[in-house]
Amino acid sequence: MEVGAVAAMRYVKDGIKAARLVMQHTGHTLLVGEQASAFAISMGLPGPTNLSSSESVQKWSKWKENRCQPNFWKNIVPVDSCGPYHPKDIAELGRGTCSSANLMAAVESRSSHIGLHNHDTISMAVIDKEGHIAVGTSTNGATYKIPGRVGDGPIAGSSSYADDEVGACGATGDGDIMMRFLPCYQVVESMRLGMEPKLAAQDAIKRIARKFPDFVGAVFAINKNGLHAGACHGWTFQYSVRSPEMEDVEVFTVFP
Repeated sequence: MEVGAVAAMRYVKDGIKAARLVMQHTGHTLLVGEQASAFAISMGLPGPTNLSSSESVQKWSKWKENRCQPNFWKNIVPVDSCGPYHPKDIAELGRGTCSSANLMAAVESRSSHIGLHNHDTISMAVIDKEGHIAVGTSTNGATYKIPGRVGDGPIAGSSSYADDEVGACGATGDGDIMMRFLPCYQVVESMRLGMEPKLAAQDAIKRIARKFPDFVGAVFAINKNGLHAGACHGWTFQYSVRSPEMEDVEVFTVFP
């Protein structure tokens, strides 16, 4: 139950190290933005550093040339340029914006934003010789996100969760959707109630898919005895496992 996280942190490459420093050296759980960067640098991490690469700059330039499409805006004008954006007429927004039809349309329009080639989340769980369990998640965030967006990576219980008495879980996918369900907390609590890792992982994913059938995401689950499994929706998911008895990493493939 020790937690440290950073979000919207710029100019510092080692986000997961900064999160650990928050856990080890503060009484807080989450630091964000410029002050998270200042904290990380003050604690000895390299920075400030320009984290842009030639590849990312090229991708951004092409996106701008394509009128900033695709993007994550909705119910705004204009819809086909780079802004500035303004909300649609309030009266128009008041007509049925909470209907299930509009909800599903919003999810379908974003489904192309998440995939194997535009996602970089890494989640890892470790069990030591004494049975202590740790889990961490690091990500650059969704491609073409709105500045200031925080995904599920730093949200305890969403992208990762662990309890020495039970086990651990890690997640990846459409964090804006997944964080609404705290899937990793759900997985660990299901295992606490006696559910096997495979069923716990599948149950957590199904809870999301029932509400958002077009979402893309996956979780892995491991109990305190080392039994592990994964579940996914919208893509084929792979995770890897290594134990002291194994000569090399073993990769497991999970199909939706």
